[in-house]
Amino acid sequence: MKTKLKGLGLAAAVSVLALPAVAAEEVKIGVPSWTGAQAIAHLLGAVVEMRIGGQVEYVPGTNATIFQAMDQGEGDIDVHPDVWLPNQESFTKKYVDEAGTVTLSSNAYEGNQGFCVSKDFGEANNITDIADLGRPDVAALMDSDGNGKGEMWIGAPGWASANVNEVKVRDYGLMDFIEPIRAEEAVKTARIKDSIAKSEGYAFYCYTPHAVWYMFDVMMLTEPTYDPAKYVMVQPSDDPDWFTKSNVATKDALKQVQIAWSNSLEERSPAIYEFFQRFELNADDVSSFAYEISGKGRDPAEVAREWVEANPERVDSWLGL
Repeated sequence: MKTKLKGLGLAAAVSVLALPAVAAEEVKIGVPSWTGAQAIAHLLGAVVEMRIGGQVEYVPGTNATIFQAMDQGEGDIDVHPDVWLPNQESFTKKYVDEAGTVTLSSNAYEGNQGFCVSKDFGEANNITDIADLGRPDVAALMDSDGNGKGEMWIGAPGWASANVNEVKVRDYGLMDFIEPIRAEEAVKTARIKDSIAKSEGYAFYCYTPHAVWYMFDVMMLTEPTYDPAKYVMVQPSDDPDWFTKSNVATKDALKQVQIAWSNSLEERSPAIYEFFQRFELNADDVSSFAYEISGKGRDPAEVAREWVEANPERVDSWLGL
């Protein structure tokens, strides 16, 4: 009976947008640096504003700052839009499993991580596997600054996956040939475009879903099949000696990606809280959003509002209508 009444409460809130209780609904959405997260953040916000009639504020932050704010439950940041597991497992263990202050959605989409090169570069130099980046001839073709090592983008500062990839570079035996680079994703995108235009070598961390598959003709390199015995990752948030204590010499397992929110949101903004429980996307949705934003240079808010208007039935299902 309680669940039924809660559902009716959300339906009423969505149907009568002029009610004062609806106007009081508000949420602060964390916005990590990668494009998929930005897209989902603005989609959440568009539904809250357009269909629930609530107020939204977007707060840029790293995984650590977003989870800490959700844990505090004071409304500084209420939701993380794109939690990749097990990449961010150190945060979910701390705040979801142990502290019990954050809820992880049960509606996940699938992610796949690896390393990519352009198809032209790969085919011209017989590059198919991660080990090929350790060939001296390939490393030389990827060396744009003349320091004797080929550059490979491993992720942005603050990404848990960048830490994993740095360990992989070492444990795949590539450190003598490859320089792992951390930079914002826009830097990577520009470098891919430039390397293709100039027929230069370049390798980079890649994953699905992502706009890069719509933007460029790229290929993911093979890696040793995922083996949990060879995948021991300690994140900096768990141990300052994380790099020494980690050992990763295998492909990542397929990821589960979902949103997470502060438990305090249930009391402060119950209609938004119920919406988050039902919210669900698939990998194609996220790749399409990311392409509109990264590939076409469109405003994330505009893309999100356009999608909400074009997909009323899916949005209705998230709102329990």
